[in-house]
Amino acid sequence: MYKIDFNSPSHIYFLGIGGISMSGLAEVLHHAGFTVSGSDWKESAVTKALEAKGISVKYGENAAHITPDIDCVVITSAVRDTNLEFRAVCEMKIPWMTRAELLGQLMNNYECSIAVSGTHGKTTTTSMISEILLAADTDPTISVGGMLKSIGGNIRIGSGSCFVTEACEYTNSFLSLFPTVGIILNIEADHLDFFKDLDDIRKSFRRFAELIPDSGILIINADIPDYTEITRGLSCRIVTYSMTDTSADYYPSQVTYDHFGHPAYVLCGKSCNSESVSLAVPGLHNVSNSLAAIALADCLDIDRELTLKALSSFAGTDRRFEYKGTVGGVTIVDDYAHHPTEITATLSAAQNYPHNTLWCVFQPHTYSRTKALMEDFAKALSLADKVVLADIYPARETDNLGISSETLCKEIQNLGHECFYFPTFDEIENFLLENCINGDLLITMGAGDVLRIGENLLGI
Repeated sequence: MYKIDFNSPSHIYFLGIGGISMSGLAEVLHHAGFTVSGSDWKESAVTKALEAKGISVKYGENAAHITPDIDCVVITSAVRDTNLEFRAVCEMKIPWMTRAELLGQLMNNYECSIAVSGTHGKTTTTSMISEILLAADTDPTISVGGMLKSIGGNIRIGSGSCFVTEACEYTNSFLSLFPTVGIILNIEADHLDFFKDLDDIRKSFRRFAELIPDSGILIINADIPDYTEITRGLSCRIVTYSMTDTSADYYPSQVTYDHFGHPAYVLCGKSCNSESVSLAVPGLHNVSNSLAAIALADCLDIDRELTLKALSSFAGTDRRFEYKGTVGGVTIVDDYAHHPTEITATLSAAQNYPHNTLWCVFQPHTYSRTKALMEDFAKALSLADKVVLADIYPARETDNLGISSETLCKEIQNLGHECFYFPTFDEIENFLLENCINGDLLITMGAGDVLRIGENLLGI
């Protein structure tokens, strides 16, 4: 694999530079004095921001974009062998590496490299940790999978010894990382277009845990079934947290909610003194996320009072139960949830938010995930009073596997629940305008472009 010499900046080209993680890494190298360029399918707010910083971005898929002056190309897992630019890279024998391999090489430059993994909650937990590190004046470098208001984007380049990033399991990307502190939030069935089954996923997380050096730390959710299979025999320090297990190092008690669904709880555990924790993000799942963040802060000897203050001021990231606005008395929230567990967490959180009727406009993400978890999707979405389905967002997939959003719609209706399907966003918006009334809560949900529906209704 190509090794980047950070003491001798070269020309690095990003194939898919508009991605949330790729753009952040491009900024890091640009800041370090590298010549950075790249391409993406179309112009976006992210690519415009990169261009404003002096990074050259080309649009479309064109072999002519690849020039001999490029020293190395970074690609995402979405790039296929048929990609014209990637084929040109191979034909010209230009060294290339994956996004995760570049991220791993960057992590090696830091004394404390923190990798946050798990099927769900990576962005929110990484953001919570980021807020704590910032409050503690550690001057961290941050790479997060969402837009964090306190850093004005998804990347922050610091001069301190801490680097914090999300660690995604898809295509085993996180096995290219070099964490000194690893966090495992949860392990569930997902990305079944790559993994064979849940057991295959668990084995991958075990391999991730094995990356942590003897002097390092693994923070793990003890609510993961048979979590000791992941930790058994590891030489690093193991720290546990749990929502229910009082033998864990950290657990909550006396959970309550304010009128916006924001939880508060008493922090319990071996090194806790029954401190009160208040969060400004909704839902029980965020109590769990905050426990992981508190455990990390304690491992870094950050003052507990400072940690709790930082958590109380954290208001979330873009597309995580994000309030978008109110129109005609209807409150519109957007959320990135695209897995049944995430949907359950978001809709459960919404139950504690003021509303009359809870509407969920859901855009399924990928055919493979929708087919594999069809029944689970139907049950999770039934937590909303009324469900509206958009067409499946295919992302990287081309085979529809014989299913559609109509298939999911019938599954939900068979559960005796109201569900509607429309093939276009225009039809969905017209339906909502006719049926949502003052006092309703409307959540647009999914990992695709479903947020446009709420934004169109608000005129933003």
